[in-house]
Amino acid sequence: MVNSFLARSWLFLFSLLSSLMLANILLRPFVELNAPVRVKKLPELPLRFRHDGSFKILQVADMHYGNGAVTRCRDVPPAEASYCSDLNTTQFLERLIAAENPDLIVFTGDNIFGASATDAPESLLKAFKPVKEHKIPWAAILGNHDQESTMTRLELMDFMSSMDYSLSQVNPQGYVINGYGNYHININGPFGSGFVNRSVLNLYLMDSGDREVVNGKKTYSWIKDSQLCWLHNTSQMLQEISPAPALAFFHIPIPEVRDLWYKGYIGSYQEAVTCSTVNSGVLTSLLQMGDVKSVFLGHDHLNDFCGNIRGIWFCYGGGFGYHAYGKAFWPRRGRVISVQLGKTGKEWGQVQLISTWKRLDDQNLSKIDDQVLWRSSSDV
Repeated sequence: MVNSFLARSWLFLFSLLSSLMLANILLRPFVELNAPVRVKKLPELPLRFRHDGSFKILQVADMHYGNGAVTRCRDVPPAEASYCSDLNTTQFLERLIAAENPDLIVFTGDNIFGASATDAPESLLKAFKPVKEHKIPWAAILGNHDQESTMTRLELMDFMSSMDYSLSQVNPQGYVINGYGNYHININGPFGSGFVNRSVLNLYLMDSGDREVVNGKKTYSWIKDSQLCWLHNTSQMLQEISPAPALAFFHIPIPEVRDLWYKGYIGSYQEAVTCSTVNSGVLTSLLQMGDVKSVFLGHDHLNDFCGNIRGIWFCYGGGFGYHAYGKAFWPRRGRVISVQLGKTGKEWGQVQLISTWKRLDDQNLSKIDDQVLWRSSSDV
């Protein structure tokens, strides 16, 4: 009798467990369908100039974000070293957003410092947290250190493109192209103008890569022919639709920037320009296109200068992040790019003026090196 009872009990338990497992398998798709779905929050598109005819871009170069509060600062005054961390980088970004109220923020590479970032997605979320909280449109490209953590360059661009208010893209459709993070952004005219549905400013963002080996020697990477082909074709297409000036952003400078030491510049030139040994013809392509008026770079943290090369201004952003190498008593800094439309009668017309300045992370957020990069010939 006892054995019969135990047998029936075990059979009951086995049947119950089998039923629960079957129910779990059958109901799982329906449960997952009802789970909360995360939808990316988008900025108001297309981007456009303000009602006063202005558009402001904040360039953030070389944040080198690590793990947040536990990641220590580099090259700061001794009195600050004990309490300085990645949070100082976040605080600086918050201060700049409050002071300048930018319409777009462009992060020009080495956003995270792979050697110190133990979890790349977590570091990216922390690094870009201020732009998400302020709901500011932003775009990012890669430097040479981003991929040294737990994500490949493709995974990094894919992740950044999925983040709230991000305009970042992995690559243009229809092209087989080197790198990840080659794309363009159109800025339309303000509401009420004749350019409300047309771009009056174009932005080109490009992946300058990380490192390469040439003839057995290590060097930095460079912008490849496939990228220049896309860039030239995109510029031609945009100019045929509506001629407009353009700005370009990439991380690693081109070799011609080194010559500015002899030709003149505005700002600080404190370290050697570290570029590729290969000259892939970027400057030649930009000159042939004719629409790019200025290029904005990162990579060399102690350089924040602008210099004119054959009619195109090349400008460093200057070191922004506190975990990046820097120079004690030389404040971290960010670059602001201001674009102003001209008027045709009573309506806002096309771009009249492009200017730039830098903000220092000091007590007063000092504004330095205010300069004009380009002025429309119709305004002369």
